[in-house]
Amino acid sequence: MPEIKTDVLIVGTGPAGSACAALLSTYGIDNVVVNNYRWLANTPRAHITNLRTMEVLRDLGREVEDEAYLHATNEDLMGGTVFCESLVGEEIGRVPSWGSHPRSRAERRLSSPARMNDLPQTFMEPLLFKTACVRGTQARMSTEYLSHTQTGDGVVTQCRDKLTGEEFTVRSRYLVGADGGNSRVAKNAGLPFEGQMGVRGSMNIWFRADLSELVAHRPAVLYPIMQPGAEVGGIGMGLIRMVRPWNEWLIVWGYDINEPTPVVDQERATAIARQLVGKPDLEIELLGANTWTVNNMYATRMQDGRVFCMGDATHRHPPSGGLGSNTSIQDAFNLAWKLAAVIKGQAGEDLLQTYTTERAPIAKQIVTRANQSIAEFAPLYEALGIAETTDAEVMQANMHARSQATKAAETQREAIREALAFKRYELDAHGVEMNQRYKSSAVATDGSAEPAFERDPELYYQATTYPGARLPHAWVFDARGRQHSTLDLTGHGRFTVLTGVGGEAWREAAEKVGKKLGLQIDVRIIGPRQQYADHTGDWARAREVGDTGCVLTRPDHHVAWRSFALPADPAAELLQILSGVLSRQ
Repeated sequence: MPEIKTDVLIVGTGPAGSACAALLSTYGIDNVVVNNYRWLANTPRAHITNLRTMEVLRDLGREVEDEAYLHATNEDLMGGTVFCESLVGEEIGRVPSWGSHPRSRAERRLSSPARMNDLPQTFMEPLLFKTACVRGTQARMSTEYLSHTQTGDGVVTQCRDKLTGEEFTVRSRYLVGADGGNSRVAKNAGLPFEGQMGVRGSMNIWFRADLSELVAHRPAVLYPIMQPGAEVGGIGMGLIRMVRPWNEWLIVWGYDINEPTPVVDQERATAIARQLVGKPDLEIELLGANTWTVNNMYATRMQDGRVFCMGDATHRHPPSGGLGSNTSIQDAFNLAWKLAAVIKGQAGEDLLQTYTTERAPIAKQIVTRANQSIAEFAPLYEALGIAETTDAEVMQANMHARSQATKAAETQREAIREALAFKRYELDAHGVEMNQRYKSSAVATDGSAEPAFERDPELYYQATTYPGARLPHAWVFDARGRQHSTLDLTGHGRFTVLTGVGGEAWREAAEKVGKKLGLQIDVRIIGPRQQYADHTGDWARAREVGDTGCVLTRPDHHVAWRSFALPADPAAELLQILSGVLSRQ
């Protein structure tokens, strides 16, 4: 039987698998990625791309980030979510989304060098996959993962070439399962899960139709449609999602999961599109249709020995909030540098245990948040008067009552406004996207108390250099006056020390410790007449340490440790900290 040898085998080329492959190849790690299918993403499933994910792409290279923006719908066209009875029909209300409100836009600008955008998976996945292959990943399409067995020093994986039927073996030091919501790797690894699959039923209808006259003046990614008693059946609640402005769309229309799964053919797809758009004569070019179920399940452990799982394999949830591919790519960013450090002999095997410690709580948080966002439609249904009855005529009458000049209608309008404002937790949750603070042995606390969140941690991002948090973004300037984000000064597969005037001893310390541990530690001195200057003072306000102190960041931008001032022996201090972070003790 043919055999392939590599450091890391990745099963799956979705956002998680392709990102992991791209990062590993960038770090100089030999890897092979296999895909069960002959193609990459063939439907625009995931699309919302948040700031943290764009920071990962930026870390892969500005050319990767720039290409993402080139293909994406920009933040201005993402707009506010428009709730309506149909695209032709009456609007119910709008919710500023994805940073479209001026206050939210300003907070996002202050928090990151990146920009929100809408990049369908049909663009994101090829970009990541191409980056991986260009940088050294060996890829095999139409290749089925069958099983794996762990050995004392690696993993033996059985695969099958679907073109020839021939089975072959891949021997790798580590195996990464990024094979989606029905992950065979996760199942064979025996990963424990909590939650439930198949909670609700939905169908996707992907089509082309020029709807510019109905939407171009009110740009949005999402147009939730509320049509209780709709003639085309279903549960009466659906969504029209912009795929490409303004001629490519995806309808999500719910169905009763207790009933037989509906067949969505050209006739039915056209009927549903006409109903939700509100144009009885609408002609569509059907690009695809499928049914799927809403899941509410997450892995409580994301690894088994030398086998790791990520992405939808470990967090299975509805698309609410646009958290799926973002979390998947960030899973890869967390694991890839750790695998690289261990494979290069820079870290002990125990470092890999921190992947579960750090990312499993995020999986739980994201799954909970996405499903909670669906439940948070309840106040809107109640305000509209469609929650307490199944009579379509009564529901429609209750919805229309909001336009009346009565005290009851005034109360109803206020309830609708409050219910829509509450949807910020789904549609503009900056904190959910950015507030992750890791707690593991790959983080060294500094003896200070973790700062409490001053505002709602789901809605608002709070910058801090407290160990475990993502490094705050601030613009600093080189000798020619060009600006660079503090995130640009860090990452790229290396540990980085950020210090100020008087902290020059950290450079010598980093050189000594780097030689002893066999890794490169970058040092960035920020201050007047230094490599970078803090002309605006933003970094001084964000760093939370003195000029002679330091902030030590990991390759994934998270703070590994900080020192408030220069210790008596910075090399000894840094060696002790990094030995612990890298499980070298």
